[in-house]
Amino acid sequence: MTEKKNNIIQAALKLFTCTGFHACSTSKVAKQAKVSEGLIFKHFKNKEGLLQAILVEGEEKSKKLFYPILSAETPQQILKRTLELPFRIKGDDFEFWKLQYKLKWELEYDHSKKMQPLMDRLTEAFTALDYSNPEMEAQFLLYTLDGIAASLLKGALNNETELHDYLMNKYNV
Repeated sequence: MTEKKNNIIQAALKLFTCTGFHACSTSKVAKQAKVSEGLIFKHFKNKEGLLQAILVEGEEKSKKLFYPILSAETPQQILKRTLELPFRIKGDDFEFWKLQYKLKWELEYDHSKKMQPLMDRLTEAFTALDYSNPEMEAQFLLYTLDGIAASLLKGALNNETELHDYLMNKYNV
């Protein structure tokens, strides 16, 4: 990816996150990225194309995040790696993940297909660990981790270490 194309994506991430997708114009993105608006159209055709490029990047980042879980060999590894997921969000990626959360609400973006492989692996783990309702336990855990990740991204979680340790103890990993 060229530097200018990357600058456009980074500017869009920041602006879409702060002002919302609908409230942000391509001219604002161009100004923030220090490029011409025409360059945005050349690379992405329109604002929706720019958003699509960001969503595709999200799919790729999700795959990288999920790979250690999907390739885990034991139920305990699956649980441990899943529980660590929200706590592995790095400061450099905050804007990106904040936008992903914002889009879920603003555009009613359904990310259930993206989460299905993770749901399947968790269900397998809870089945192997003889939980009475493995599917519901997997769903409960994913919803819990989603809330934790949202709180982390908002800067509203002030007991991160304690919560991490609590979850690891709760699931005996």
